[in-house]
Amino acid sequence: MPQLALGKQFFESGEYDELPPSARRNVRLAMEKFSLLTHAELKADKGLNFKPPSGRRSRSIFTFKVDNFYRGVVLAPESGDSYLLLKVMNHDPAYDYAVKQDADVNRLTGSVEIWDAEGLERLTPDLEERAAPTDPEQRLFARVSDGDLTALGIGDRVLRAARTAVDADELADIVPFLPEDQAEVLQYLAAGFTVEEVWRDIVAHRPSGAVSTDLDTAIRNTPTRVRLVSGLDELEDILSQPFAAWRTFLHPAQRKVAYKASYPGSYQITGGPGTGKTVVAMHRVKHLLTYLRPEERILLTTFTNALATALGTGIRQLVDDQASLERITISTVNAQASQVLTEANGGRASRFASDLQELDRWRGIVREQGLEWTAEFLQQEYRHVVLAQRLDTLEQYQAATRSGRGSRLPAGGQRERVWKAMAAFTEGLDADRVQTHLRGCDLAARALEESGPRFRHVVVDEAQDLHPAQWRFLRAAVAPAPDDLFIGGDPHQRIYDAKVSLKALGINVVGRSQRLRRNYRSTQQILTWARPLLDGEKVESLADGGTESLAGYRSALQGPKPTTYAADDLNGELDALVQHVRDWTEAGIELSSVAVAVRAGWVGKKAVAALTDAGIATCALREADDETPGVRVGTMHSLKGLEFRCIAALGVSDGAVPNPKAITPVEVDELQHKADMMSERCLLFVVCTRARDHLHVSWHGKPSPFLTEAGIA
Repeated sequence: MPQLALGKQFFESGEYDELPPSARRNVRLAMEKFSLLTHAELKADKGLNFKPPSGRRSRSIFTFKVDNFYRGVVLAPESGDSYLLLKVMNHDPAYDYAVKQDADVNRLTGSVEIWDAEGLERLTPDLEERAAPTDPEQRLFARVSDGDLTALGIGDRVLRAARTAVDADELADIVPFLPEDQAEVLQYLAAGFTVEEVWRDIVAHRPSGAVSTDLDTAIRNTPTRVRLVSGLDELEDILSQPFAAWRTFLHPAQRKVAYKASYPGSYQITGGPGTGKTVVAMHRVKHLLTYLRPEERILLTTFTNALATALGTGIRQLVDDQASLERITISTVNAQASQVLTEANGGRASRFASDLQELDRWRGIVREQGLEWTAEFLQQEYRHVVLAQRLDTLEQYQAATRSGRGSRLPAGGQRERVWKAMAAFTEGLDADRVQTHLRGCDLAARALEESGPRFRHVVVDEAQDLHPAQWRFLRAAVAPAPDDLFIGGDPHQRIYDAKVSLKALGINVVGRSQRLRRNYRSTQQILTWARPLLDGEKVESLADGGTESLAGYRSALQGPKPTTYAADDLNGELDALVQHVRDWTEAGIELSSVAVAVRAGWVGKKAVAALTDAGIATCALREADDETPGVRVGTMHSLKGLEFRCIAALGVSDGAVPNPKAITPVEVDELQHKADMMSERCLLFVVCTRARDHLHVSWHGKPSPFLTEAGIA
């Protein structure tokens, strides 16, 4: 029976998104024929014009007619009836692409490999000539023997090219032409990982045992790069949202983590932006559903409402059984805590104060009590010491350590006065029947500690920004047991000052963690551009001390280098923004795949006005869904957890990034000042790495010191 499949190349290119509606409709009609006919029958179908391109390198590469302007490229092995759709392109580029590609079975993994053989053949002699004057012992892979490279799955043609690389930059020139599995091995070795580490982290995750060399079998056994389609209904669902469909692919390292039968306790995954932590978390939920008893439930939780909405969309793509979906609760930690608190209060819902309203309360207390400390200091002391350590009495506060707080506050009279302010703050909240979100989480945790947990499993995404009070709530929401908590996060994306010790909170992940290093979202050019923003900075791990780095953090995706623009004033920036958006849309990119990120809301309003005046539709990022047309415009914080094909970061100027209002003055608290600066730096890094294909960064006046220090501006 014919087997339809879609290759990862089809999703990564974004070309299908750019096809006119008539061409998309004809792709669907063509794929319907593929699902019904054998190779021989297809060759006889005059409407499809299914034929091999002249000069093809692989006997399994064919093209077919979509319409008078577009052709598809498909891998159809001679034995079997698999059809792997690779590309849909304009007529001449489709033929050009089809002729250049070769296909084979990786002898180590048994997966199908498709690569630009023409490019590799053309490039290799030039690289050898360029490398000839260089001592072979000084080249990139001199320390790795041919035998070790072969054992890691490197084929002869790739080995020849790899031996020419003098440094990592030259390897980057070769990577776009290589089979993906082999390119990944070389990238890790180039990043300084040993042969043993690459085997453990990359190769050992792949299937073991005898490998079939049959190309048809390989297509059906390559879940990391091939999406098998069970029928025309599923094909329709996939093609209706191709930009998000790449999420269904899991690298072997990710699959091993997501579908491991069971962990003896909590488990943690970390990794840089785009490494698939969210995807792994969703697949873990899908796996845990298979073991769930009738009375048990799963909580899938994250930091913001936008992220929770995105998780809900992703889960519905993975889990199509309504009964299973009803056993999953998807919400933010704060929203779930609020629900628990409402139940504990007999159904009376709490009102929650915003950060500004909370700060106003502290300002009132400073005035009433004549305190020498600022409202900002008291707010941070309450959050980072009192709530973080759950200090309920003056005696506990007097004895508490204030690690991470830069201003001295000796035990004794000063702490007694601060504690009096804390008491006034909580008494005022209770009197007004108002809560802060963090205090609400702590109170909800106490309620669950008395009544008992309500979930069998808790899966946490974007864990790096959760406060200890939120972690206490999650700990109380699930009983300690195998597979109780599955945690994903990245300290490089920590944009709120929330450092924790999970072990101290009863969550032990020692010896149960995995770091993901491969980016699946952004191009290598975007990563190379953004990485200096954090290079040299000490980034603390998610929990229990230590630091993490971006060593080995790579992408197999290639694209144009990010662009920057220095304007004299904001109007100049806006003019450049309008032109960039026009260029992107003229290239066929949908407006909804473009986002404008600003640090201050008023700059976003200026961007909306400029785009609207230019006849370009816009919408507020927080109010948009998948069906809303227009360029998304939002604050840098609102982009967290989202992704777009094109991102323009506007107003990255000195005095705006970092935002002075978000920075504690150094004279108030030196350590908090450094933490705030790091949060702002991470915020800019997060925004840049939300871009998939194109990144544009602009400023007026002086550029942000973060850009200057990174050597970008």
